[in-house]
Parts: sequence; structure tokens; C-alpha cells
Amino acid sequence: MSKVWEENFSHNAKNVRPSPVREMLAVIKQPGMISFAGGMPAPEIFPVDEFYEGVHVLKEDGKNLLQYGTTEGYPPLKEFLAEWTSPRMGKVAALDEMLITTGSQQALDLFSWAIIDRGDFVITEDPTYLAALSTFYNHGAEFLGIPCDGEGMQVDLLPGIIEKARKEGKKVKFIYTIVNFQNPGGSTMTLERRKKLVEISHKYSIPIFEDDPYGYVRFDGEHLPSIFSLDDAGGVIYAGSFSKILSPGSRIGWVTGSKEIIRKMTVFKQTADLCTSTIAQALVAEYCRNGHLDKHIPVIIDNYRVKRDAMQESFKRHLEPLGVSWVKPEGGFFYWLNFPQINTKDLFKKAIEKKVAFVIGEPFCTKPGSGIHNARLCYTFPSPEVTEEGVKRLAEAVQELAQIATV
Repeated sequence: MSKVWEENFSHNAKNVRPSPVREMLAVIKQPGMISFAGGMPAPEIFPVDEFYEGVHVLKEDGKNLLQYGTTEGYPPLKEFLAEWTSPRMGKVAALDEMLITTGSQQALDLFSWAIIDRGDFVITEDPTYLAALSTFYNHGAEFLGIPCDGEGMQVDLLPGIIEKARKEGKKVKFIYTIVNFQNPGGSTMTLERRKKLVEISHKYSIPIFEDDPYGYVRFDGEHLPSIFSLDDAGGVIYAGSFSKILSPGSRIGWVTGSKEIIRKMTVFKQTADLCTSTIAQALVAEYCRNGHLDKHIPVIIDNYRVKRDAMQESFKRHLEPLGVSWVKPEGGFFYWLNFPQINTKDLFKKAIEKKVAFVIGEPFCTKPGSGIHNARLCYTFPSPEVTEEGVKRLAEAVQELAQIATV
């Protein structure tokens, strides 16, 4: 490293936490590698032709769309989202209660700028979305992790944890949760726990960030009310994304919340990127206006349900006899596996030798040493045939590690 840079890096740069998945890309892209690592949608069902239908908006309004747009977002897209999300949100959001972001990942960053001071504490599920942990950490946050079970975050633990933290002088700024098909655990928070979480938010005056990128991708059961819709105090902010229901290449997400927090996030976005691509917003808005989004989501659900079920059947054939366990998700993108007696860091090395990749569990956890027996596998990208081969290779890696341990 050049000395001139080493001496001048900021405190943040010296301590920045990279994405483990992004760091793995060079390994994952090796020829012949079967990857269950990245949470990537299936490219074979991208609605290319339907998306292309909207290109005419460039011809008709190109002089405006090729210009800088408003930071708040493209009005036709916001108007569509306000109506389209209203059944889930419990109301039609006002336009100044919504901000279009460059993917929902940016929403996490903007919210962090608005809320987190160095040394603040954030309550999260444990495990939780690793990029959220990285974002909050890079803004100086520390964590209070709440265990999850098959019904989501164990919210009954929250009062004791919050009160203990406050007695110790810790400032708890917000609760971060993925209530639907949680990443990585796959669980969905029950309605009873959602209501309890809102009650706790009110009692302790702690806001909630409800991250819901997978909520529309439900295979089984009925949709549950969002936490946002259960709150009447304006203390919940809801983040959604087109990445999982249209395409990640669009890089469009949105957040809905009270005018106060949306305004603060908008000001930070002004200095971050001025505005999300107006061209991308216009194309997505036209795609939605033409009714394609509502037609496409069932296609996604049917495709991913088959792949989820195929992965489970492969698990039953190859991993269950080896003592590996998991919870079947009702939707979303991921399985969270438990490998008793095996450190998944060691398993990852052996699996890479066999040309199969996954994400180890530890980076998803708030406490060092947690998640060492876990792994996240994504089922949406590979075909069922590729999944079968990949799980078979993974089982071989497990068996070889077990043999080494007994020598």
C-alpha cells in the first residue's frame, strides 16, 4: 500500500467492514462452481420483453428523463407505489412520506446517517442480514442481538434487554427487523409478535426499521399485516425493493415513513447521489403502469416454490442422514442450515474444493463465535438439477470433514 494513502485514511476507512459475499465473488466465479451463495434472482424469468415495452418513454420524454431528477423520486413511480403498497401499508402514503432510493441497501445507509451516532446500539435479530450489520457497523453502531426461532424474533426478550442496556448507559436507537422470510434464517414473525413489537416500540420510544425485500414472494400461507400498518404513532419506517420482484439491475427501492424521517433521509441522499436514475425509475414506472408487475410476481412465486422444494428434497436425500437440520421457509430466497459438530469455515474450504459455494453463518451474527455451525444457501438462482448436484457435493464435503475429525 502506498504510504501516502495509509497515513491519510479516515477512521471509518481503516475500520470499514466489507461484504463477505462480495469478497467471495472471485472464488464463486471459478469455472464449474455451483453457487448457493449470493441471493440472486433467476435470470431466466426476468421480464425482458415486458420491460422493453416501456422504452418509448425515452422517445416521448427524453429531454426530462436524461436530466437530473428530483431527489425525492420520480412522481409517477411514487404515485404507483403509494397505491400498490396500500393494502400492505394500511393506507395510501402521501408522496412526502415516501423516498425512492438506489436499491433498499441505500435506504439502510441513509437511515443510518439520520439516526446513528458512534457508540449507539441497534437491536437486531440474531442472525440477520449481513449487509445491514455492515452498514450499521460502518456508521459506528454496536449491537444487541435477539435470538430467533421458527416464529421470528423472540420479542418477549426485548423489555429486559432494553432496560438492562439503559441501566448500563447504552443508547438504543432503533430496532431492525426482517419480518417476512428473514435473511438468513427464513422465519416469518407471527402476528402476535408483530403486535407485541409495536407495543414495545411505543413503551420505550424506540423506532422500528421494517426491511421487507421478500414480503411479496410468499409460497405458502397468508400474508400478514406489516408492522408499519400496526403502528399508529409514526415510529415505523418500511423499506421495499424491486430487486426481488422485478430485477436487481434496476437498483430501485423505496422507503415509507413519517415526513420527519423521510425529509432527513432525503437531505442525506442529496449529498450521496443527488437522485436515483430517472431513466430507471421511468422505465420501472411504465412497466408497472402497464400491469406487468402484478402478472410477474406469480411467475416468480411459481418458479421459486419449485426450486425451494427441490432443494429440500436434495437436503433430505443427502444431508439429513448426516445430521444436518433446517427450517423450511414459507417464501423468500434462503435456507439456513445447521451442521452439528462442523465449523462451516472448514466446510466452506472443503466445499470450494468440490466446486460448490455457500455463505458461512458467522458474518450474519452479532456476537463473535456465533453461527459457526450454520450456513446460508440460496435456492432461487440454480436449476433443480444443478441444486441436486451441488447438495450432493456439499454432502461429500461434510462426510470428508467428519472422517478427518475421527482420524
